[in-house]
Amino acid sequence: MMIPKLKKLALGAALALTLSSGGTAVAQSTLFNIPSTDVVGKKQTYLEFDFISHLESHRDGGFQTYVPRAVFGIGKRVEVGVNVAFTDALASNQPVELQPNIKWQFYNNETNGVAAAAGGILYAPVANRADTDTFGLVYMTTSKKVKATYGPRLTGGAYTLLGRAAGTGTKTGAIVGYEQPLHPKVSFVADWISGKNRFGYVTPGLSFAVSKTSLFYAGYSIGNQGRKNNGLFLYYGITF
Repeated sequence: MMIPKLKKLALGAALALTLSSGGTAVAQSTLFNIPSTDVVGKKQTYLEFDFISHLESHRDGGFQTYVPRAVFGIGKRVEVGVNVAFTDALASNQPVELQPNIKWQFYNNETNGVAAAAGGILYAPVANRADTDTFGLVYMTTSKKVKATYGPRLTGGAYTLLGRAAGTGTKTGAIVGYEQPLHPKVSFVADWISGKNRFGYVTPGLSFAVSKTSLFYAGYSIGNQGRKNNGLFLYYGITF
């Protein structure tokens, strides 16, 4: 089952965590599932709602995951936030997970288009906790924005899971992201988290600048393992 916010790290992480590669909106703190190097500005608030669905009936393995999240800029290129993740599926009593998170952009050189950030997310079940453990995810990402008209931005990094129960999959892995402006208000976005665990997905899609402060993302997440481990990924975010 997929519960994202490395945005999110934001899948939630992650999985989060809006995109500014088109130059028409403020930066977000995630792409789809991976944490970006962006942070919310001081005294600003970013609100987002994620919807992920495997497009089949519950009886055939379909599910819907809902992840509202809020991120606050506290200054000195630091943001703090919290996600709440819950899933509707055939099995009852799905866990409800609280995901507090923090990110620090420790380097930003606008001249050469390079930025770097580090952060962490705590995954803590607060309801229906059976068979679900509390654990943390820490990560570091670096990005490079190509200085050109419609120049892409590339993101790379790594993550580690701390306190994750044995037998739940890969504990460390890579983070990769690509953002390609196609139009002043439209960009192609893709991200990937390596590993065979709950975070291991590749997600291509599109971002749309709805206004100067809000964006809408639509993509499709495909798991690194498992049959039917995929789903439609939609989210809307706004900064104020």
